[in-house]
Amino acid sequence: MRVQMLGLCRFSYLGGRGFQVLHETVEERRAFLYDPDRLERRWFWFETVTLPGLVAQTDPDFTLVLMTGPDLPEPYLSRLRELTEIMPQFKLALVPPMEFHLEACMAAISPHIEPGADVVGHFRQDDDDAVAIDYIQCARSDFAQMRDLWAIRRRLSCDYSRGLVLKATETGISVEPRMIYNAVAALTVYLPPDARRSIMNFPHWKMGLYMPGVTLPGKMMYVRFLNHDNDSGAIGAGYGLPNTPADWTETLATRFRIDLPDLDRAARNFSLPGARRPNWGR
Repeated sequence: MRVQMLGLCRFSYLGGRGFQVLHETVEERRAFLYDPDRLERRWFWFETVTLPGLVAQTDPDFTLVLMTGPDLPEPYLSRLRELTEIMPQFKLALVPPMEFHLEACMAAISPHIEPGADVVGHFRQDDDDAVAIDYIQCARSDFAQMRDLWAIRRRLSCDYSRGLVLKATETGISVEPRMIYNAVAALTVYLPPDARRSIMNFPHWKMGLYMPGVTLPGKMMYVRFLNHDNDSGAIGAGYGLPNTPADWTETLATRFRIDLPDLDRAARNFSLPGARRPNWGR
């Protein structure tokens, strides 16, 4: 059985809806998204938090669509193009501003769905979160145990619920181990290739309304990174883990290829407090 693993990463995509930080006009949203200081931070988090684990995947058979607008300022547009040359798994989708966000996401994803696949494992990769280096391998191999359940409705979610929450403020990086139900990172939705849907069609915080789901809590599988530029910054439903190590430097390095001391220095240099969002850090 062919399980295609297909992800979507939106990098400062300029479009309507789909986000919690709203603006009255496209011009206002463009000014917010393309602010030079913001883009500098976003690229740094993307490069130091998100990319290392993706580049080091133990199963390199996946596709990640990098979705942005055709007018993304330089040098960031060129850097995204360069990534597609370095990593053939990365595909660049330049999508003009569209009012309906789900339509924009499908416009980015649809050309990369394998019609010959038996199942497509859709995942959403935010540009400041991370997945463990064996996420693709596990999401594909674990599906074999869930195949009969998937066949009932041809929809199924798999939630790797154990991860780390990193918070960046002017005092540096704090690390908290958490169990989070259906966090964005390391959440997979398995659909048939002709579904005309992706993971973006199903809000992660109420996934149970749309399909059966399996929770696999054994491995540390994601990093949820909270920083000044988060759209919401909410941690999500879950709880902390008792009796855990005080120092997560080695785990972050081996499971996610994240250099915690380097990230801590960067947070201090940016000197920004938590975002002004109602649920940031909660």
